[in-house]
Amino acid sequence: MSVTIYHNPRCSKSRQTLALLEDRGVKPQIVHYLDNPPSVAELTAIIAKLGGGARGLLRTGEAAYKELGLGDISKSDAVVVKAMADNPILIERPIVVNGAKAAIGRPPNAVLSIL
Repeated sequence: MSVTIYHNPRCSKSRQTLALLEDRGVKPQIVHYLDNPPSVAELTAIIAKLGGGARGLLRTGEAAYKELGLGDISKSDAVVVKAMADNPILIERPIVVNGAKAAIGRPPNAVLSIL
């Protein structure tokens, strides 16, 4: 099983999700996405695996969300994905990817369905 977690060690939910994976014997590849942001292509692939639109991966409480006018629902998914690639703080966390499936660890147990 090749599992990747897009992780922010300062986030309690991200730490809890990582611990949950490790407690189940999963040794995920850890991507510190704030230091190594995913590209537009990588984000597009993650969104497809999540099975929703780009806005489902968007953190709406961040200052960059307001500054970039991302509350305007007429902005396309491409614009939203580019904003997340350029401003990784906008990416919801943690994201766990396992093959063709992905889940957001909010709550952490939500990732169990893709293992």
